[in-house]
Amino acid sequence: MELRCSVLVLALAAALSVAGAYDPLDPNGNITIKWDIMSWTPDGYVAVVTINNFQMYRHIMAPGWTLGWTWAKKEVIWSMVGAQATEQGDCSKFKGNIPHCCKRTPAVVDLLPGVPYNQQIANCCRGGVVAAYGQDPAAAVAAFQVSVGQAGTTNRTVKVPKNFTLLGPGPGYTCGPAKIVPSTVFLTADRRRKTQALMTWNVTCTYSQHLASKYPSCCVSFSSFYNDTIVPCRKCACGCEHKTCVQGDSKRLAVTGKQAHGHGHAAALHGQHRGNKEAPLLQCTTHMCPVRVHWHVKLNYKEYWRAKIAITNFNYRMNYTQWTLVAQHPNLDNITEVFSFDYKPVVAYGSINDTALFYGLKYFNDQLMEAGPYGNVQSEVLMRKDASTFTFKQGWAFPRKVYFNGDECQMPPPDAYPYLPNSAPGAATAALGSSLVAAVVAFAVLLMA
Repeated sequence: MELRCSVLVLALAAALSVAGAYDPLDPNGNITIKWDIMSWTPDGYVAVVTINNFQMYRHIMAPGWTLGWTWAKKEVIWSMVGAQATEQGDCSKFKGNIPHCCKRTPAVVDLLPGVPYNQQIANCCRGGVVAAYGQDPAAAVAAFQVSVGQAGTTNRTVKVPKNFTLLGPGPGYTCGPAKIVPSTVFLTADRRRKTQALMTWNVTCTYSQHLASKYPSCCVSFSSFYNDTIVPCRKCACGCEHKTCVQGDSKRLAVTGKQAHGHGHAAALHGQHRGNKEAPLLQCTTHMCPVRVHWHVKLNYKEYWRAKIAITNFNYRMNYTQWTLVAQHPNLDNITEVFSFDYKPVVAYGSINDTALFYGLKYFNDQLMEAGPYGNVQSEVLMRKDASTFTFKQGWAFPRKVYFNGDECQMPPPDAYPYLPNSAPGAATAALGSSLVAAVVAFAVLLMA
């Protein structure tokens, strides 16, 4: 009866998983776009637009953000610093000075690193990449300057843009209307004087995984030292129809690999930006997911236990830079040590600390390479036991939820979780011998798959 109740609870949790704009693990997560009018011009104004990512574990990866809106009147963009409009539009009615963009619905993108200094402002020019706030608050912001013409020249005559859109880099974000707020206050460099914007408005954008994709983008598999069974990702966990896949020894991959090696570092950089422009080229698997997260219950000590986490990339056209992994488990409130990954707790509700944010060590494994021999990263987590709650029974040692790059991964069905052998006592010490060896071998085979 107890086992059935546990399975039922896990099943309900999976069925009621929130894929909408509200994320229960990051209830306050959003992207806020702030417009600060810094000065008036003869026919408009100069504004600094700041994009703040307040999401704890969802970043904007290459090829970066695209911000769009609809002008309220007949405004034009005379010039931009730190960003550019993707299309100029029809500026044929202008003589002499030609605007940077005349479209009523401009789409703006960040500039790439290395542009001349006279085209840069603070927090610009990162190719549209914006870090997650929980991972790197200093890099969780982007900005650009825009000079707007044919607009109002006072607080009363300026009309705020409408119909804001944000791609980050794909769909999924929904933006609310612009709201005029108290003007932003700035401190001078010597911090002895305050200045303020002439006018400020904010736009809040929230993310919905359901809008971003019909299917999950990652899946989870399990294994343990106390059971020889490897629980794979669900079949077609990320959808199987209309997907292109190749076998690991395909000639098509050999040609792609030669091209990449022939272009050297340039090819590696291109790989970071091409992933969202081309259809994914996946390695053929039963789950057909671009990313798999494997959780292995590795060792059991008297006062501690250890889990191994492996992330595998099955997409031959994507390098995941500044990747993030979030896991929810009741014992993550008592982490003793994390090997090979950086770690931060995610405390969404007061003192409840059952969620952990993992990400790569800078310049070591903060980039999950494309599918192939180097397309995986892994670490181990050592946790101290809480005698009142710790158990290996009924799948307790496995995470309740897993997110990769902010998207919730498809979990195995609860009734498939590795179970304790009937002969094993509560601490599972009797089965350590042969089961441990078998599980280690099975885990190695899984990583090679």
